[in-house]
Amino acid sequence: MLTPYEQGNQNQTTLWADCIAFYETLARRFPSVLKFEQAGVSDGGIPLHVGIVSADGVFDREAIKRAGRTVFFNNNGIHPGEPEGIDACMAIVRDLCFDPARLAALGDTVLLFVPVYNVDGCLNRASTSRPNQDGPELFGFRGNSRHLDLNRDFVKCDTLNARFFNQLITAWDPDVMVDTHTSNGADYTYTMTLIHTQADKLGSGLGPFLRSTMLPHIFKEMAARGWPTCPYVNPIQETPDDGIVEFLEVPRFSTGFTALHNIIGFMPETHMLKPYRDRYESMRTLLDVTREFTIAHGAQIRALRAQAKAEQRRQKQWAVTWKLDEANPTTFRFKGYAACRHPSVLGNYTRLSYDRSQPYEKDIPYYSNFMADTVVTVPKAYVVPQAWREVVERLQWNGVAMTRIEAPTTVTAQYYQIGELSTRATAYEGHMFHDDVQVEKRSGTFTLAAGDWYIPLDQDNARYAIETLEPQGHDSFFRWGFFNSVLERKEAISDYVFEDLAVELLRSEPGLQEQFDAWKDANPDQLSNQDAVLHFILHHCARHAEPEWRRYPVLAIA
Repeated sequence: MLTPYEQGNQNQTTLWADCIAFYETLARRFPSVLKFEQAGVSDGGIPLHVGIVSADGVFDREAIKRAGRTVFFNNNGIHPGEPEGIDACMAIVRDLCFDPARLAALGDTVLLFVPVYNVDGCLNRASTSRPNQDGPELFGFRGNSRHLDLNRDFVKCDTLNARFFNQLITAWDPDVMVDTHTSNGADYTYTMTLIHTQADKLGSGLGPFLRSTMLPHIFKEMAARGWPTCPYVNPIQETPDDGIVEFLEVPRFSTGFTALHNIIGFMPETHMLKPYRDRYESMRTLLDVTREFTIAHGAQIRALRAQAKAEQRRQKQWAVTWKLDEANPTTFRFKGYAACRHPSVLGNYTRLSYDRSQPYEKDIPYYSNFMADTVVTVPKAYVVPQAWREVVERLQWNGVAMTRIEAPTTVTAQYYQIGELSTRATAYEGHMFHDDVQVEKRSGTFTLAAGDWYIPLDQDNARYAIETLEPQGHDSFFRWGFFNSVLERKEAISDYVFEDLAVELLRSEPGLQEQFDAWKDANPDQLSNQDAVLHFILHHCARHAEPEWRRYPVLAIA
């Protein structure tokens, strides 16, 4: 059973229909090794499939979880123009089915895989959409049927694919994930580069294990098997010569999303300018190396993940944003090409190129440490009003434990008043994303309605709840616009009526005149703008306040 890649000229990738038929045939021939089934549907109506390989024929998820078995998860085709993982996974699963020794090496570890994640994009085939890439001859497209990049969708879940993925991760709770990709960027000697879950974000046990044990093994073993590997080449300036920065994969990306579930994630990025055959071979090797390490260290990884979940139950302070530690880089022995600059033939500027006739090997700065930036005090619980059902759904898809308020209840709670925002002027993956969020913490008395959701944070999925419900989190629901309606006032004024009322308000409301005077001193250019003057008074007076305006509706129970 050769794969389409193996049958071809090593510069071709499988069609979606051939890929699915391949696995279905394997599952029929080896029912005690492979279970393969449809588990969802895309926005374009195309089936989403999941495969499970088990050496002892046990495929029941609950039985596997009760036995405490290690789960290694491989996701492929999130960007179908980067199909090495799709083809490599087919050959790996085939070999596990046909080769008893390979299958026995799995031990009690289970291989969980998604053969093609962006099925819509996989069917949108061409040879022209990736101008910087060397092969294959035809390939899929990054956008899905809604023209969304699925590797930006894991928190906002605009797609049925992301909903499927959220629920799959929650149901299986894998220990290690590899999500296969192809890179774009600088030129260098490596075929394989690697993004991994940022170790500083993984806690006191899992993070050091990843940084000091797992990553060194992967790099050493990849080199020994003929594929020297480099951290993802993310230059701190224009070229790698000045140093590279570890990629901070926030939760919109797969490796950042799985970190919310204390899962070690890898995003291998083969180099776009290398031949497809080399990219395929290096990807298959990377999948083998990470799977074999996971099998050998499964018990330790599971114990460290359990420790991380236990720690977060007790954690009182939580970092929801991180910043690069620029003062303390390490070094990496980098094998690159000389960067050259010369006049462009297209315009009056200097262009960059890399000279492959001038390879080099030298130590470059490697910025691999991040520090906590925005840190919040973890409350006892959150309350999400039932009206915000899109938020509640996503929490439920991710296994966040919550209960409904049974009867109207009055509580004292903390909340955020939204301050200054920096919002993108154009759409980003279908949303007007808030890049900068300033908040003021306040407290007040609220009546919770029967049916509102109470979310205690003494739970395994506390991290997902905290990092999505704290509005300043890198990829919070607030940043993605789920609460944008609270940024709008709902009542308006007629200038000629409010002009007289404003004078009376300044005279009667304590402190309002002082606020207005300070605003005038700070904004003398606005005094000829009637709308600006009247709306300052309207927005700062107590009599006509709209309490819900710019009040973040999620409450924190201290």
